[in-house]
Amino acid sequence: MASNIVQEISSALDSLNRSERKVAEVILADPQAATRSSIAVLARAAEVSEPTVNRFCKRFNTAGFPDFKLHLAQALASGVPYVNRNVEPDDDADSYTGKIIDAAIAAMVTAKKSLDPQTINLAVDQLIQAKQIIFFGLGGSGPVAADAQHKFFRFNIPVTAYDDFLMQRMVSAASNTGDVIVVISYTGRTREIVDVAELARESGATVLGITAANSPLAEKCSIVIEVDPPEDTDVYMPMTSRMLHLTVIDILATGVTLRRGPDFLKHLKKIKDSLKEVRHPAKG
Repeated sequence: MASNIVQEISSALDSLNRSERKVAEVILADPQAATRSSIAVLARAAEVSEPTVNRFCKRFNTAGFPDFKLHLAQALASGVPYVNRNVEPDDDADSYTGKIIDAAIAAMVTAKKSLDPQTINLAVDQLIQAKQIIFFGLGGSGPVAADAQHKFFRFNIPVTAYDDFLMQRMVSAASNTGDVIVVISYTGRTREIVDVAELARESGATVLGITAANSPLAEKCSIVIEVDPPEDTDVYMPMTSRMLHLTVIDILATGVTLRRGPDFLKHLKKIKDSLKEVRHPAKG
């Protein structure tokens, strides 16, 4: 039980009442912080009473909040290094498949609660007016930048993506007012990506960061869509973090599509129709 309590909470989300779910979402958003919190601090963060937190803890077969924190700390320490904190060395395919999917679901639920619609709206404002849109990502964020280019090329705005630091640096130096550079970094602590964001701002570009709140990168950006990490990518390979960033890209692309209005759907249909000749007919 001890090593599986994070998984147990993720799996139980749909069966929790409203107050218990609030507690669960706060814990899943930052399990490490929960192990250091007092019951009063956790109750305030979840906007529930302290007795509610205690009842939540007992639901997961612990004696109360102190015992729950001990189980939680043990769970976080048991993950297979460089894989995923919920996965244990003796997990079979059935176990780790469910754990990875549940972790992704929990992360999405937390993101739904924490993403700020006003910031999303502001970001869409900038993207819809951009002379050109440029996506930057390094390492695991590189494929997210490439996916963003794949989505945004449809909008009749010049769009490119770069995952090479030297190219990012040159492009940032050449950017101007009216350009929007979207910088994607889960930790927001990679020195090179922070440097190019600063250089782009100095060149006059609007820099939109998709990154962790209060990170060095966030401090350099014009607008920040905060995606707080549910996993430690310094230890484990990016999983839920990358899915969260891909989801944010989908949200922004949807916002731009809706701003273009109904007439723009004809343009999107034309792009889709261009693929019909290269596909076999669907079966059934």
